[in-house]
Amino acid sequence: MESSKMIEDVQKHSVHTLVFRSLKRTHDMFLSDQGTLPPRDEKSDEVRRTIKSADEYGPIKGRVTSGSQNQQNGLGLDGVAQNEGGGTGMELVSADQSRLLSGGMKQSSHKDSRALVSVNIGQQQMLVPKKAPTMPKPQWHPPWKLFRVISGHLGWVRCIAMEPGNEWFVTGAGDRVIKIWDLATGTLKLSLTGHVSTVRGVAVSSRQPYLFSCGEDKMVRCWDLEQNKTVRHYHGHLSACYALDLHPTIDVLVTCGRDATVRVWDIRTKACIHTLTGHTNTVASVKCQAAEPQIVSGSHDCTVRLWDLAAGRTKVTLTNHKKSVRAVALHPTQYTFGSASPDNIKQWKFPDGVFLQNLSGHNSIINALAVNADGVLCSAADNGTMHFWDWKTGYNFQRIQAAAQPGSIDSEAGIFALCYDKSGSRLITGEADKTIKIYKEDETATEESHPLNWRPDIYRKKRY
Repeated sequence: MESSKMIEDVQKHSVHTLVFRSLKRTHDMFLSDQGTLPPRDEKSDEVRRTIKSADEYGPIKGRVTSGSQNQQNGLGLDGVAQNEGGGTGMELVSADQSRLLSGGMKQSSHKDSRALVSVNIGQQQMLVPKKAPTMPKPQWHPPWKLFRVISGHLGWVRCIAMEPGNEWFVTGAGDRVIKIWDLATGTLKLSLTGHVSTVRGVAVSSRQPYLFSCGEDKMVRCWDLEQNKTVRHYHGHLSACYALDLHPTIDVLVTCGRDATVRVWDIRTKACIHTLTGHTNTVASVKCQAAEPQIVSGSHDCTVRLWDLAAGRTKVTLTNHKKSVRAVALHPTQYTFGSASPDNIKQWKFPDGVFLQNLSGHNSIINALAVNADGVLCSAADNGTMHFWDWKTGYNFQRIQAAAQPGSIDSEAGIFALCYDKSGSRLITGEADKTIKIYKEDETATEESHPLNWRPDIYRKKRY
């Protein structure tokens, strides 16, 4: 009976009235304690101070106490030896050194990444925030200028190769003739006939007196330069052969062509060691190097493939290009290479083909690519334009429009082949106006007369 009576009594009042009564009871219960504060907790105060000091002074916490010891030992506040005479120096202070704080407290993640730069001026030291990363300044290169024009071919000059002794070079052209020229004077030394179609690739061996050539007649020939005649044929390509290269350390020849294959030949026995399949369109360029991967090919199927020579199969396929890759160039000293396509020139890092950066701006069909030991990359296109790039930063420091020779039409200004001599000081081009042009650096140019038109407004991250 009593419980039912209490329920009826509660139901008589609204929820608001009941809440108010509960609040009043609570107020009456604790009224006597409202004037007193809880006892002070020293441990909580210590934790609060630790957190605040870590938040505001994390990157330099502890450096002041250790500064006196370092200075007694001839070190700066950051533990780095100071220059004699108190010279100015720049040292990077890592935020990782201040992650462990007193009391076992850690900084928040956004404070961990903060770093300061310590500037020593005499005996004084100033801490300033680290500047945001910027695009590195490109190295200054002298501009290139036309040095010599050589005429002699009766067709488009499609390929060029330097002799290892740097005394002469070889060209192949649409007139089916291979010609050998003296580099110093530009005079013709020898003409070799035998191909029945356009000669598309030439290479000179550094270990034998052999010259190798390939052409649109599907033929790959080995010429003995002591007898000036063909001594071997390499049969196997099913269609036109577009490029070839010699392996620098083993006696194999690598060719590629319109049958979408890359073929590896034993120079001595003429045997086809490997037929590297995987490309789905014409393979336009192939390069060899001593280190793995030993073969690099660029194709009209918009891919670049790195091949395992021992296994005879693809190691990596690079699919970043959106248009056909007609040219590939290996850096002579670095473990990197470049590939050229109408959309972009791309730089890659061996052995896995890690993408480094894009070189944008040469908006044309790029037929040839060459880079020398000074880091000057040259790209040549169908419309006769040549762009010179700084390899490290990707800065385009010069553009040249090749002039077609008198009697030629403007559409014959195309450039099909590029080759640096062994010193890297001469650049030889093969062009559609049937001439060979030699470019050299301008000796009169200085950084003052030809300054870099460079603005560091874009930061391009490089993954070296």
